[in-house]
Amino acid sequence: MKANMSGFDLRAIVGELSQFAGAYVKKSYMPHYEQIVLRINPKESNQFDLVIVRGSRVYTSNRDRPMPMTPPPFAMVLRKYLKNARMTAVRQLGFDRVLALDFDTKFGQMHLYVEVFREGNVILVDHEGIIIQPLTHAKYSGRVLKKGAQYQPPPAASDPHSLDQAALSEIFANSDRDLVATLGGKANLGGTHANAVCELAGINPNTPTAEVDVAKIDNALQTLLDGLNHAKGYLILKPDKEQSDEDLQSLSDEQIDDAKRDRFLEQYASEASPTLLPSHEGKVIMEFPSMCLAVDAWRGAHDAGALARREAEKLDIASPGRGFSTEVEKLERRKAQQEKALSEFTKKIEKQQMIGHTIQNNWSHVESLLSQIKEAVENNGWKDTQKMAKQIPWIVSMNAAERTFISILPDENSEPKGPQAKLRLDDTVHQNAQHFFTTASKQKAKTKGAVDALEETNIQLKRALKKEVKAKESGRLSKLKRSKRLWFENHRWSMTSGGHLLVGGKDAKGNDAIVKKHLSGSDMYLHADIHGAPSCSLRATQGFVVDENRPSHIPEDIPTFKLVDKLGDERINDEKLIQAATLALCWSRAWASGGGHGTVFSVKPAQVSKTAQTGEFVGKGAFIVRGQRQWFRDLDVKIGIGIVAINGVPLLMSGTPELILSICSRYAILTPGISKKDRLANRIYKNTGISTDEILAVLPGSCDIMEESGIFSPFKSNNSEEE
Repeated sequence: MKANMSGFDLRAIVGELSQFAGAYVKKSYMPHYEQIVLRINPKESNQFDLVIVRGSRVYTSNRDRPMPMTPPPFAMVLRKYLKNARMTAVRQLGFDRVLALDFDTKFGQMHLYVEVFREGNVILVDHEGIIIQPLTHAKYSGRVLKKGAQYQPPPAASDPHSLDQAALSEIFANSDRDLVATLGGKANLGGTHANAVCELAGINPNTPTAEVDVAKIDNALQTLLDGLNHAKGYLILKPDKEQSDEDLQSLSDEQIDDAKRDRFLEQYASEASPTLLPSHEGKVIMEFPSMCLAVDAWRGAHDAGALARREAEKLDIASPGRGFSTEVEKLERRKAQQEKALSEFTKKIEKQQMIGHTIQNNWSHVESLLSQIKEAVENNGWKDTQKMAKQIPWIVSMNAAERTFISILPDENSEPKGPQAKLRLDDTVHQNAQHFFTTASKQKAKTKGAVDALEETNIQLKRALKKEVKAKESGRLSKLKRSKRLWFENHRWSMTSGGHLLVGGKDAKGNDAIVKKHLSGSDMYLHADIHGAPSCSLRATQGFVVDENRPSHIPEDIPTFKLVDKLGDERINDEKLIQAATLALCWSRAWASGGGHGTVFSVKPAQVSKTAQTGEFVGKGAFIVRGQRQWFRDLDVKIGIGIVAINGVPLLMSGTPELILSICSRYAILTPGISKKDRLANRIYKNTGISTDEILAVLPGSCDIMEESGIFSPFKSNNSEEE
């Protein structure tokens, strides 16, 4: 698999991006430490994301791409300087793997340099060439990338476009390497394209440059370069043991959905290329209109999941590969570390004791060596003795400051092939041996502490295992430690059919946030016809889709979803509005009043305003609604709750009873009642493991339980019933 883009790839990317000169930067994001996303807004086409993966690739994409609520520092710097900036040009520095994006900003002209080599870097530079901020500070031979320094691009290499027969002849005449190595290095073609030129020219790559027909090489090179003027995008697929070339070709031709195609290409695509090379002949190839589309088809799904990977990596620190850590896993890792440390202690003890015994068993040899070295030092000094010692196979090195030398002790055949030992020149043989026995004794004392710690860990592990087995049998979920909550958890939230996200305010401040931040475009505003009801927003584009890549820590009986910014079906019909209206009613004071029915209205975002007429005052959390309203009357005050997983996090979600019953195996149907929510939350926590704070945020108030499965009582799956 090709790790990063070549100069040829970037030349094609520059050609495709240049058509967007004049577009504006809407916003900058950084979903992962390795990835930067510039949201570009062209004048006469839809906005898109310019995706920069450091050291690897640059391309455009229209995929849904969740972003962090709090941008990292480098993203904040880009927002400060590039917000609403006009992209004037996209350049490649020579034929090197460096792109330059030029912008007109309110601060003057700015440049964003993208270095696509080694570990990669992204550097924001002002009009004077001073670095405002690099993604990563770095120091190379001849240049430093740090804030306040003058930006120095990497040393310019040869541009193949500037080469003619005369230039090639000069390169060949001054080269002592073969043809392919010369073209790859001095002509700056790289190995892949150097071999392509050789094959196009019909010349053996290992031919000495003095024997090469320069005219054939020039023609082949120009053919290769001319192909960039008509570049497209090609994905080269690689077969495996399960799929032959014919199978791959058949699968690539099938009209499969996006998710399946992403998984297929991630598994079988080996590289993306703007042109077809001789080495691609006979291979399975997928063609795209542009290089950006090809790269997006191949790596776009992986890059779009950057935020989820970053969150998983934060959790992965505690538990590599799992994304979270249970108590059993923590203790198992501790046990493994303690056992490893104990094993190392034992090895050190055995080694020290063995060296001490070896010295004692070779008493006369060591005594003779000590006396000879001591005598030589006294007569000739350390320098001459050290020179002399280089000729002695028993001596490795000498240290004048410590008055010691490292000697190779004899093996069972009296050859200098035994263990090495540091011998003190002023000590006797017995004293030298005793040093090693003393070190072993000290190590034994440390070992006792390690043994005690390991025994304690084993006791804790047995307890944790029993607790885990009991929790699994009861249906409790593994507690997941996470750095922060999902943004919608700060509000009342749910989903409707079609996956649309519904959010409602918990208080006056929350109502303001809902209307100001989460109500726009084709969204719908809902409000129960009762004083103090929450402002609710039914999002048209934002919501939940089924997560095809189920996290390993989520039980099979729990439905998994991921939050997306672009739903496939963005239409809000009456069915969806009725579901949202029912929830808006249940979240209002209608629940506490104990009524069985209520009324809710909905309007478009443009009808909701904070501006009152002269002489009127609109308080915090309140709004003026103007124009015609759509009314939903005689709605049932009844709600469902169920356990789902969103972005790999198990959550308790409220919803209409019909929706909850259709998607959740663990659910409860609630009506207004007399059971206090605190007690209910405690019961749910004991049975599911979900924290009481998260549960209390979902429960509408005091309830009666009409129906339930796995929420207030142990969950019995279909599998367990069959068993």
